[in-house]
Amino acid sequence: MRVLVTGGAGFIGSHVVEALRARGHEAVVFDVREDTGADVRDPVAVARALAGVDAVCHQAAMVGLGTGFGDAAEYVSRNDLGTAVLLSAMAEAGVRRLVLAGSMVVYGEGRYVCPRDGVVRPGPRRVADLDAGRFEPRCPACGAEPAPGLVGEDAPADPRNVYATTKLAQEHLAAAWARATGGSAVSLRYHNVYGPGMPRDTPYAGVASFFRSALARGEAPRVFEDGRQRRDFVHVRDVAAADVVALEAGSAPGLLTVYNTGSGEPHTVGEMARALADAHGGPAPVVTGEYRLGDVRHITADSARLRAELGWKPEVGFAEGMREFAADG
Repeated sequence: MRVLVTGGAGFIGSHVVEALRARGHEAVVFDVREDTGADVRDPVAVARALAGVDAVCHQAAMVGLGTGFGDAAEYVSRNDLGTAVLLSAMAEAGVRRLVLAGSMVVYGEGRYVCPRDGVVRPGPRRVADLDAGRFEPRCPACGAEPAPGLVGEDAPADPRNVYATTKLAQEHLAAAWARATGGSAVSLRYHNVYGPGMPRDTPYAGVASFFRSALARGEAPRVFEDGRQRRDFVHVRDVAAADVVALEAGSAPGLLTVYNTGSGEPHTVGEMARALADAHGGPAPVVTGEYRLGDVRHITADSARLRAELGWKPEVGFAEGMREFAADG
């Protein structure tokens, strides 16, 4: 299979390219970081790149929380306009298989169970609570502290920041494309991806990258809130393997199929910082109590559907992955 990988020179995209080639597929890289400077918003360049292509793995995106709402137009342009241009060109070229790099950020907060009211969906956390160090969401009905759990693909979307909003819009565009063309579309909702090649020293990098950069400078990782916020840290090689499995399997024509893509092993941000510091040889993390408005408290995946339907399973454990990541130059 000849697969166009947008963002194929990037962090996740480069691992997808490697995984595709290891499975005997031909991977075509389309990326602004290449010499050609190919931009997914350029319809002429995209149409040219789609020649002879059987499928597209769409990884190109502007990621992270960025530097504030001033980034909104750029996020929408790169993520949503870019996706629309790509899908329009695919419709014209007759390419009918798509795997999209989705994200768990579309859920907002994860799944919570209140001891009195059952499954509840807390609203955005209030600035006054965050300033006072009250980080845990409260039951919207009774005010009790609900217990976090695993969120499934059928949970309602509730994006809490610009990036999350653009990732949900990408899925809606992919679903519309699938209906209009009879194409096969899969969105892999990545959880917190880390591993070799992760960007560093940029406001758009992930928290694991920030911690590793601090350690490399001989500084303590600065952990926001109280460090107890739960995430699912999944290794980039496992994510790349999920992309290849999804490309090979496809999905029902005319539909968008969504899969959570996580390790299935929730850890707190504080645990991740300690694991990196231990693997690096210190210094120990510092819990700051600071916060970023737009961050959610707990979001961890139930990836059972991906395992059951496509036979995928993660291979890199948390301890092993963090040791490798800490040593990655």
